[in-house]
Amino acid sequence: MTAVLEVDDLNVVFGGVQAVDAVSFTAEAGQVTGLIGPNGAGKTTTFNVITGLQKPTSGAVRLNGADVTGLAPVKRARLGMARTFQRLEVFGTLSALDNVLVATESHRDLTRSKADPRRTAHDLLSRVGLEHVAGERADRLPTGLARLLELARALATEPRLLLLDEPGSGLGHQESEALGTLLVELAAEGMAVLLVEHDVDLVMRVCSHLTVLDFGRPLAHGTPAEIQQNPAVQQAYLGVEVSA
Repeated sequence: MTAVLEVDDLNVVFGGVQAVDAVSFTAEAGQVTGLIGPNGAGKTTTFNVITGLQKPTSGAVRLNGADVTGLAPVKRARLGMARTFQRLEVFGTLSALDNVLVATESHRDLTRSKADPRRTAHDLLSRVGLEHVAGERADRLPTGLARLLELARALATEPRLLLLDEPGSGLGHQESEALGTLLVELAAEGMAVLLVEHDVDLVMRVCSHLTVLDFGRPLAHGTPAEIQQNPAVQQAYLGVEVSA
């Protein structure tokens, strides 16, 4: 496997608070990698550093071997990085289709692709299971569907690295099952997927490797089976073993 993302000894200090403390991990092509932990563990801050929304106090972020620590978010995006947000970021007054069309048209202009951006937008909505709400305003969609809309929009840029922050929040059981299947499919197509998610069953089902954070520090690294059996992780986060 090839490490698409390398996070190396990342530290973030806000005033006197160490929000991220010596965090290192990789996300490889062809795998879903999980970043989990209790609320306030530093997961979203780590995402923000990876995508350029937050400057680290120290440490490095590398994408496909190149140091991108000092690059602006838009430059990282053009190198193949895309993300969704814990706090929904959709264009509320636009339809679901137009939300994705904004991204497909922008990507076409950037790459000079010959693909029809409207057809691509429809295909992406279909892939995440939202074709039936293509004409609905984004701000009228239930939270779970709006998160899937964000995912479709992120996929429009054909990322090499896809970062998902709580994509399963607000989804029902069947929708969560479908999301898990989609994430495994995306990884199988060669994408590196980095997943922050509190749905532990979903995480254990789709991830090949996990990093657990607690109070900003790495608590454990390992496969889902190893993480479930780790006493420190059970005490800090899982509470009890979770069946895969």
